[in-house]
Amino acid sequence: MQNNPPTPPRRLDVVIVGGGFGGMYATYKFREMGLRIQSFEAGGDLGGVWYWNRYPGARVDLPSIDYSFSFSPEVEQEWSWSEQFAAQPELLAYIDFVARRLDLRQHFQFNTRVTSAVWDEARKLWSVKTDQGETLEATYCIMATGPLSVPKDPEIPGIARFQGQLLRAARWPHQPVSFAGKRVGVIGTGSTGIQIVQEVGKEAGELFVYQRTPSFTMPMRNEQLEPEYVAEVKRHYAGIRESARNSAVGGVRPQSTRAFFSVTPRQRQQLLEDAWKNGGLAMLGTFSDLMSNPEANEHVAEFVRGKIGEMVEDPATAEALKPRGYPIFARRPCLDSSYYETYNRPNVHLVDCLTDPIVEITEKGVRTESGEIQLDVLIFATGYDGLTGALLAFDVVGKDGRRVNDKWQDGARSYLGLMMEGFPNLFMTTGPNGPAALANIIRISEHDVDWIAAAMVHMEQEGLASIEPTAEAEQGWMDLVYELSQRTLLTKAKTWYVGANVKDKPLGLTLFTGGFAKYRELTSAAVRDGYRGFVFERTRESVEA
Repeated sequence: MQNNPPTPPRRLDVVIVGGGFGGMYATYKFREMGLRIQSFEAGGDLGGVWYWNRYPGARVDLPSIDYSFSFSPEVEQEWSWSEQFAAQPELLAYIDFVARRLDLRQHFQFNTRVTSAVWDEARKLWSVKTDQGETLEATYCIMATGPLSVPKDPEIPGIARFQGQLLRAARWPHQPVSFAGKRVGVIGTGSTGIQIVQEVGKEAGELFVYQRTPSFTMPMRNEQLEPEYVAEVKRHYAGIRESARNSAVGGVRPQSTRAFFSVTPRQRQQLLEDAWKNGGLAMLGTFSDLMSNPEANEHVAEFVRGKIGEMVEDPATAEALKPRGYPIFARRPCLDSSYYETYNRPNVHLVDCLTDPIVEITEKGVRTESGEIQLDVLIFATGYDGLTGALLAFDVVGKDGRRVNDKWQDGARSYLGLMMEGFPNLFMTTGPNGPAALANIIRISEHDVDWIAAAMVHMEQEGLASIEPTAEAEQGWMDLVYELSQRTLLTKAKTWYVGANVKDKPLGLTLFTGGFAKYRELTSAAVRDGYRGFVFERTRESVEA
């Protein structure tokens, strides 16, 4: 019996991991450059978090016109948003429109996870394996996995014992879920939990919200977009995009240079009332020093606590919902349409886990120190292993057998949030140590992909085989990230920003807090200075020539 020789690995220029906004743009960009590409997505289609997050109330918290691609004028002009803050179905429809318009799906292999990526130093390429048993070889590997792609369950005993319906916000069923007449529990009161509670509270027979740390949430004030306004936006997209790229947040949210104590108490109060009335994240941009001046921050926090007291009828519930012990906006800012008002419904109950901690999940429900509450449905809205989780979820081996898991055992390290020392030709979009969660994720993705593409062109023109940062440049960037983090109140809350939501994860703010415009300036400066902080190796052909 004759044994057939093994099929040789497919040879490519670029492997792209992830089918969210970053992966979609990377696929388009590198295809248009004429490169041989293959993109992988663990889900069944494009969309990233919007493919998975189909829970009730899922909605973007940035203006739709801002939370969209800017690289294609044709897409901008042909697509029209219906709401100021688009809901998940419309976001998926937009993603589908872009994919069809630009013919992106042909380059993706869905329902496929990359299980390992190993650098071949002699041949200057990445050997990539998938859970489908395929091996590919590529000059470049692009990790477009996003900052929020690895969901995590709460660390509570007994999850596997629960006999009711267990739902995870980050892996929501694709078919409709009915809560009518059911006893429902929600664990988690961050942005996702808030969106779920205000919707499920309308339908459930009884809703029990398990809150450990209350969040500050402000009114979204969502509205339908009039056709005349949409037409105006389309006429002015170029200027809108340029303004976004040159802002600290990578978006069009108004920002002020006004320091909190530079105006009188009466004026401050009026400005806060106006921001509350306007909705969205207007309040975050009302004063320039909210994230650096603790006293100013506390004034704004107390203003929001006062609004909670006005909206929630039961004084004890209102008090439990008022966040204390951390600065406002140090946790992810949340927006809602009726969250606090939901607690005025007779079927909705707040379980304060600070005074009545969860002990375990049982076969029939959730047991706290005060007793067991029986449930038909239990929903986990407990977030993600943010920023680093995706890259640590599979085996990435660089030069000299070094693994990312080992390199990051004391916290994520990179240069410019784009590359790591010891891992040549491995690029990250919206990676740790960049602005990631603190700015418009689509603007960051487009910036990062464009930077990577320019580096590839430079290497091709110069006959270079590999690029990686030096250890000194990486350390210098980490020193800058740390120095900037000490000027902000973002470090004063236990959040996924600092890794506090994952047991045994190293704590530290692995985000560039200098703003998106400054980040663009620094990444551009490295290129202008002859790729300062990077080292290249030449191809054999260019050396011999």
